[in-house]
Amino acid sequence: MKTKFCILGLILFFGQITAQKTIAADSIVRRQMSAVRTDKSIKIDGIIDEEAWANAAVADKFIEFQPSNGKLESDNQKSVVKVLYDNTGIYIGATLYDSEPAKIARQFTERDAINNDDFFGVFVNGYNDKQQSYEFIVTAAGVQFDAKATNDNGEDPTWNGIWYSAVKITDKGWNVEMKIPYFELRFPNNNVQQWGVNFFRNIQRERKKLAWNHIDNTKGSFTLYDGILNGIENVKTPTRLSFTPYFSTYVNNFDGKTEMNVNGGMDLKYGINDAFTFDMTLVPDFGQANFDNSILNLTPFEQQFSEQRSFFMEGTELFSKGDMFYSRRVGGEPSIYPTVGENETVTEYPGKVKLFNAFKISGRTQKGLGIGIFNGVTEKMEAVIQNNETGETRKETVEPWTNYNVLVFDQRFGGNSSVTFVNTSTMRMGDFRDANATGLLWNIANKKNTYNYFGNFKGSWVRDGDTKFGNRGNLGIGKYSGKNRFEIIGNYVNKNWDINDLGFSTKTNYASYSTWYGYRILQPTKNFNNIFLNFNLNYDHRLESFLYSTLRFNHNNQFTTKNFQNFGGGIEFTPIGENDIYEPRTFGRHLKVPGYFDSWIWFESDSRKKLQYNINIDYYAYDEKGRNKVIPSLYLRYRASDKLNLIWQSNPVFSNNEVGFAGKDGDQIYMGRRQRNTYENAITGQYTFNNKMALSLAFRHYFSDVTYKQFYSLNSDGSLNENTTYSPNLAGTYNSWNVDLRYSWWFAPGSQLTLLYRNATSNYLEVSRMRFKNNFDQLFDAPMINNVSLRITYFLDYNRVKNWF
Repeated sequence: MKTKFCILGLILFFGQITAQKTIAADSIVRRQMSAVRTDKSIKIDGIIDEEAWANAAVADKFIEFQPSNGKLESDNQKSVVKVLYDNTGIYIGATLYDSEPAKIARQFTERDAINNDDFFGVFVNGYNDKQQSYEFIVTAAGVQFDAKATNDNGEDPTWNGIWYSAVKITDKGWNVEMKIPYFELRFPNNNVQQWGVNFFRNIQRERKKLAWNHIDNTKGSFTLYDGILNGIENVKTPTRLSFTPYFSTYVNNFDGKTEMNVNGGMDLKYGINDAFTFDMTLVPDFGQANFDNSILNLTPFEQQFSEQRSFFMEGTELFSKGDMFYSRRVGGEPSIYPTVGENETVTEYPGKVKLFNAFKISGRTQKGLGIGIFNGVTEKMEAVIQNNETGETRKETVEPWTNYNVLVFDQRFGGNSSVTFVNTSTMRMGDFRDANATGLLWNIANKKNTYNYFGNFKGSWVRDGDTKFGNRGNLGIGKYSGKNRFEIIGNYVNKNWDINDLGFSTKTNYASYSTWYGYRILQPTKNFNNIFLNFNLNYDHRLESFLYSTLRFNHNNQFTTKNFQNFGGGIEFTPIGENDIYEPRTFGRHLKVPGYFDSWIWFESDSRKKLQYNINIDYYAYDEKGRNKVIPSLYLRYRASDKLNLIWQSNPVFSNNEVGFAGKDGDQIYMGRRQRNTYENAITGQYTFNNKMALSLAFRHYFSDVTYKQFYSLNSDGSLNENTTYSPNLAGTYNSWNVDLRYSWWFAPGSQLTLLYRNATSNYLEVSRMRFKNNFDQLFDAPMINNVSLRITYFLDYNRVKNWF
């Protein structure tokens, strides 16, 4: 799995870059260089000694963009890049000079993770449309990182390519050699190619970042500022067909029962043409996906989990348009719970729906039209119900055979503008619920890429006995260039909006109006490398019938010192309180919530140090006696060596005298005043043997208890009356315990062996304020999962397999 470390986060503070040989395109100055054809074999070993390299053109004179924006690289840290090509791919050789090679940062990590590392990267845009680039990055430890980057979605690090690289530390710095096969790139079927390209370098000990081509950090996305790569001629796109078969086996022990199973299947990837790719998973197995961070959820809305399954994470930038596709719905929980009689008990209920197969087609034409098609089919699932008197059992369908479909058309134009159409549909066999949703989105930038005009209109349709139509929309304008920036947005959601069959939606029946002003300083000052100041104002109201909801002001700030320490804070307050239209769980009702004043501060130490610590304290004070919330957090990371990394995170929450939903009897709604304490601790550790092999640990314990002090009846005006006759036992304690110990070995390009041990349990008790020891005794008395699994995947490229025979 890719880490949350975002390479684009490192390069968003871009600077001025002077040109060597330049051309003008849409008023943006672009450097250009030429690749040289070679007929000789190039060995990817980090030693740039083949004769072909001597004749290659040079890209040099990199410009620093962080922290000193626009400063030419120093003579003792020069960067020299050359590009070759043949009939199978392009080759990149980079000589990265460093007068102190012993200080080059080279921490070992798993693939697709970058930590305390120097790195070099190339961004390639085969269509030269300034819209989408492929990133190929190598650290000084030889670890690969790759991603897709687009103007509107930013970086998608879930994309995984098959390419080759090697590094070599020398007495003059370090070298990088790469080979990027054509089947990992997208470019037109022309005899003469002209690609967008840029090169980047990070010098970690100085937190210095440099790029080859000019990037204006005051406006637009970085993909607008590629240089140009010429010289590639008469190459043919190879057949893009690959197979990744897998084998997996599991030994699972739960509640005294041990089971073993063996699975096999395959992922298939086929390049339909130079632009579009077909991906399919056959007999999928997601048993080694990371565990979910479940919580004690007392809100009116379901908890949203992040996607952990690789097929649904990779190459999904088109499907994420408009936030209408929540992939966890495919193969999620059954849509209904069985109906039982007075003397019946549900003895078996499937926790997850089994995915039968899924495929996706995605790509973008030379004229900027992106097309995405996703289709998934899940199997019929049944629950078993037992008659308590006779012992007889029956089955009831809780999820029928279901087809999920997503269709996206995304037309880009003008460098940084787009119009998008999205449709999602869920069709279940029989009389089960069906759903459909459609959205039209637009994001228009002016020619100077200083202003954006954006909006959307979406509609939903649900048939579940009755038919329900819903809609939502928004309009906005923003200025995102220069020191002074702003955004103004208005949006609404009507009461029938519902995309929860294949999307994720929570709040409905409201209108919201917000404005934001931001001031930033990107060039270093006497004391700071950069400064960000933000001011936000939000006003919400209920649509039907009209009711004021909230007026909220927020200010937050961030400062980076010359020593690369970060700190900041902020305030937020609701001066006239809030009418919460969701906590009563009944349409047309609301709960009056007193105003609050929230203040927070945070500090992050220099991440280059062996010990990094991040501290945050957040305090809510409500306009009600004794009511407050305290949210401290602590992050500690210790880098014991270039191979061993340890992290501990603690995130407690203490909420005093909060008021929440407690029950309902007919039209009468009950609220409860409660004390809630939550403790979440997570430990992660990783020992990386080399750039292909690692042993990692992930541990999380979540504990939350709630104690109700008093109950109230909710009045029609949102106020509360104390109720002494309503006294249910709503006290609760929830625990979740997860341990994953994982060994990973990338034994060949695109091929991996993973051995996983998993230990997990959870419980919910109708008591609270338990002693620490008693809580753990109860937790470990609950049935516990102990699972050992082995999974092997092997990448087979059609072109290589063909050559074998």
